[in-house]
Amino acid sequence: MAAMTVNHERVRGSYDTVAEQYLERIGGELAHKPVDRALLAVVLEEAAGGVVADLGCGPGHVAGWLAARGAEVVGIDLSPRMVELARREHPGVAFRAGDLLELPAADGEFAAAVALYSVIHLEPDELAPAFAEARRVLRPGGVLLVSFHLGTTVKRLDEWWSHQVDVDFHFLETDAVAARLAEAGFTVTARLEREGLPEEAPTRRGYLLARRTD
Repeated sequence: MAAMTVNHERVRGSYDTVAEQYLERIGGELAHKPVDRALLAVVLEEAAGGVVADLGCGPGHVAGWLAARGAEVVGIDLSPRMVELARREHPGVAFRAGDLLELPAADGEFAAAVALYSVIHLEPDELAPAFAEARRVLRPGGVLLVSFHLGTTVKRLDEWWSHQVDVDFHFLETDAVAARLAEAGFTVTARLEREGLPEEAPTRRGYLLARRTD
């Protein structure tokens, strides 16, 4: 793997630090997210029995949800500690450590992919390269579901759940993300925005479903 940027090292270290708390607090989040579940069901249908990638899988809860509904899933995360927890919690799912800019996967390996709140840790000029890498690992016609916090600010955390961290959260605009997807060779087929739920951080959320253009 190419040398990791300083920003990615900060992200990796921060998520290694909070991994256990993240699993405890967020590992069951799909139970109160009907919109997310509905969109993930679309991804399952689009995959048509092919392998689904969970890019930025964290402790594996989304990958586990997909696998429980019959999908073959590969979860990929920058944080080795997250990958360790994901393997422990979901032993029937394959997990790999890897960077969104250089995914540990073969060309066209996946029928579909999801990237839920993982691109928010990329720098603005890394979005298009990350989407190009996602396109590389998708088969022709494969779909990618991306979600993110809506806005234009950057929120830096130096403390998270009483742990010292150093991580940036980039709030993104739907049109800007759609433009980066188009640059990377995707056609956006659906877009959705919603308000935050009581169980979530108080941010508005954006979703884009895009298909690999061939």
